[in-house]
Amino acid sequence: MALPVHEANLYMTDNELSIQRYRKKAAGYDASAAFTMPLRQRTISLLQLQPGQTVLDVGAGTGLSYQLLCEGVGEQGRVLAFEQSPDMFAFAQQRILQEDWSNVWHVNAPAETVKLPAMPDAVLFNYTHDICRTPVAVANILRQLKPGARIAMAGMKFFPWWTGPLNLLAWLKNRPYNARAADLWEPWSIVASYCEGFEWHSTQWGMGYIASGCYKGTTP
Repeated sequence: MALPVHEANLYMTDNELSIQRYRKKAAGYDASAAFTMPLRQRTISLLQLQPGQTVLDVGAGTGLSYQLLCEGVGEQGRVLAFEQSPDMFAFAQQRILQEDWSNVWHVNAPAETVKLPAMPDAVLFNYTHDICRTPVAVANILRQLKPGARIAMAGMKFFPWWTGPLNLLAWLKNRPYNARAADLWEPWSIVASYCEGFEWHSTQWGMGYIASGCYKGTTP
């Protein structure tokens, strides 16, 4: 006898739950992400990409950042990416075929175990909340970077604590996408512990953030 959906979810890992949730979101993801495209562009600009560099797109989704990243590193550069959702990855693969990008390498794999073919000069965490809140995943990604690699992040966060009930809105917006929807107080903190010169700023009237820093090349 099959368990009710809410009970079955209790036995899923965070990754399994995330894959399930993005299965429902994949077809409409690009349309839903249009509102935050200016923030995506702003986050990528923090990477200060140069022609010939290698950049990593963490949890790349449908590949919405690929064009901007390709433009940043040029034809002599390289874009690396991974995405654990098979449904989201399928859209990213279709995007690559349509655009005929020969310098994009991407793989359908989880952050905890992905193996990169080269050491990136820069890495983008764009709305990758569950990955950023998973220490094993962050460690696996960052130890494959070049020391000094630039890191840029964007995502959701809670409003200041004194706003009280407003944080229910942040939780409700995050829950359909992420397994760790309540872990929104300092979602950048694990990545920041590996960085120097790390800075963050509020966006979206306090419900979002944008951040950047440089990888120290050592464990915290």
